[in-house]
Amino acid sequence: MSRVALLTPFAVPSVRGNAVTVERIVSGLREHGIPHRVWDLSAAGDAVMEHEVEKYRPALVHAFHAFRAGPLALRLARRTEIPLIVTLTGTDANHDLFDPERAVVVRRVLEGAAAITAFHESIAARVAAALPDVRDRLVIVPQAVRLEQRETFDLEARWPLPHGRVLFLMAAGIRMVKQPLLPLHALDAVARAHPSLRLLYAGPVLDAGEGEALTRALRDRPWARYIGAVPHAQMASLISQADVALNSSISEGGMANSVLEALSLGRAVLASDIEGNRTLIEHGVTGLLFREAADLAAGAARLLGDPALRSRLGAAGRALVERLYPPQRELEGYLGVYRRHAPVVAA
Repeated sequence: MSRVALLTPFAVPSVRGNAVTVERIVSGLREHGIPHRVWDLSAAGDAVMEHEVEKYRPALVHAFHAFRAGPLALRLARRTEIPLIVTLTGTDANHDLFDPERAVVVRRVLEGAAAITAFHESIAARVAAALPDVRDRLVIVPQAVRLEQRETFDLEARWPLPHGRVLFLMAAGIRMVKQPLLPLHALDAVARAHPSLRLLYAGPVLDAGEGEALTRALRDRPWARYIGAVPHAQMASLISQADVALNSSISEGGMANSVLEALSLGRAVLASDIEGNRTLIEHGVTGLLFREAADLAAGAARLLGDPALRSRLGAAGRALVERLYPPQRELEGYLGVYRRHAPVVAA
């Protein structure tokens, strides 16, 4: 059976979105007995990886993130004459493709790919509008949820909370696109009116400036705290101890792992009204959406004062994920792409 080489900007134990997605796919490949190997671009230089991948002799190379992993994957695919599969991320489609300095790299990679996968039709449409020639190579493979590794997260040891607290959890890397400061400013008045409110940030600092700004902003807000990155195996435990999952992103790659995971665990979600979040959140049905800080505050106040609403939204979100986003559907999507371009894979 032919081999699959997967290149990613980050792999486990990183808790970044790309790493979580790749590990979920790798788990499926492993269960199906499909030979594969993951190369973590943050762990080795290009020359080392080029040598190792060539020695591995894969039937195809799959790059996650067109800008970061794409150039190396494209060189390898051309040199070894194998198909290149590229999975788009939020920054690829929403930012890098239109950035004056990065666009040429992303376009070259996408134009050289045998297939391009996107998590949602909205991302595929955005890319096709910018690059009409790749339209026929775009394939939709929705993300899924896989939270089988469940280690206990000791929240009490990290942040002892009072009885009756209502915990909002923002699980995300600290960087500008996630707008980590927005909830703090928006919720100041809400926190005064609802002493039960607590806001917890969990995720790695990916932008030093944003991390420093968050630290400063938290100093005078005892109702909010940042605890750093949490191992993914402990995220199910942490999410289950929260009451509301918060997402304030400017953009997403079609659907956020953090939102999917929160929905799968029956948590109410309060999310920015962007295309990537609307793929999962129907306002008032599977969560609440907000466009401005005032809407965020109003939505938070509703959720704080209405446990029945939190329960109803959480149940609807869980049902949505169970119905539409099981891991097997995601894996079959990628296997279908693999088979079309390397037919002997997972026959």
